[in-house]
Amino acid sequence: MADYAFVTHWSFRAPIEQVWTLISEPEHWPEWWHGVEKVELLEKGKDGDVGSLRRYTWKSKLPYRLRFDMRTTRVERPHVLEGRAEGELDGTGRWELHQEGDWTRVRYDWRVRTTKAWMNLLAPLARPFFAWNHDVVMRWGGEGLARRLGCSFAP
Repeated sequence: MADYAFVTHWSFRAPIEQVWTLISEPEHWPEWWHGVEKVELLEKGKDGDVGSLRRYTWKSKLPYRLRFDMRTTRVERPHVLEGRAEGELDGTGRWELHQEGDWTRVRYDWRVRTTKAWMNLLAPLARPFFAWNHDVVMRWGGEGLARRLGCSFAP
């Protein structure tokens, strides 16, 4: 398996609660996030969504799709949202939000390993392309969220 650690930063001129609402409702991501094909709720969570299980299907600039399940492991509204991924990607994702004046700053940490044989086989050569692809998809998300909010966006 090949390990990856990605960090994404977004800034929105919008209140933290509005940004949180869009990030914390992934079933609606396909409406505004190019690259997210489908998010299915498989199990409902408790205590603010902790324990929920969703199946994500992503497409990207490169000609492949990824599907994985993600269980929500931590929710601290409106600041922290964490989950554990299993499937074609295996690892953890963590959203962190904080307000600075008129801006909401978002950090996403995505620490995963690929489980698809072809991705692992190509990892030594394709790693820079996979990283570029991840950055493109995350940029699509930031731009889409800003459009949905009708606000300024800075990566």
